[in-house]
Amino acid sequence: MELVDAVALNGTETNAPVDAGIALVPGQPATIHITELEMTAAPKQSLPFPVNIQTALMRVVDIPPAYYRFLYLQVGRRWHWVDRLRLDDEALAAVLHDKRNCVTVLYVNGAPAGFFEVLHVDQDTVELTHFGLFERALGLGLGKWFLLQALYGCWSYGPKVVKVQTNNLDHPRAIQLYQRFGFSPVATREDQLVPLTEDEMLKLVRKL
Repeated sequence: MELVDAVALNGTETNAPVDAGIALVPGQPATIHITELEMTAAPKQSLPFPVNIQTALMRVVDIPPAYYRFLYLQVGRRWHWVDRLRLDDEALAAVLHDKRNCVTVLYVNGAPAGFFEVLHVDQDTVELTHFGLFERALGLGLGKWFLLQALYGCWSYGPKVVKVQTNNLDHPRAIQLYQRFGFSPVATREDQLVPLTEDEMLKLVRKL
């Protein structure tokens, strides 16, 4: 699972990768620390609609793998998202076109500016698996508003619990932000992340 916050608690937004003290070497596994969080009630916050910009949220049905990779790279490359990039077209399409999976794209002034992805795990459980903004959308005051829309999307399924995960490559205040919106940490674990090699990146560019 990969998820990133580009929103700081003080209202500023940042796209800078976080120095978590992990030496990331292309192709070499690194240990990351994951925190799992859950919320059991829909958010009560109400945030004003962003002003002086045109925004639209659109669910993408049967999203093409190439378009998804574009979104995924624009949001995730500075946060070392890699899992979906290692899937071929067939495997990626199988994940994305699963009826339980939903990708929603944020458009700002007519162009893509971010996305979130929701997995309807079962009748009682929904997981926010991916969320983030493009670099061009940072600094516009969209971050918290966009996260709230993502949570509304999760709760529209009528679950009993919404889950999310974050790790120590995300923003250092990500956990605080989720808690502010009603999440509580429930578990921690370690996992391995293997950064993309130069050859993998070249192959990926050919797919775009």
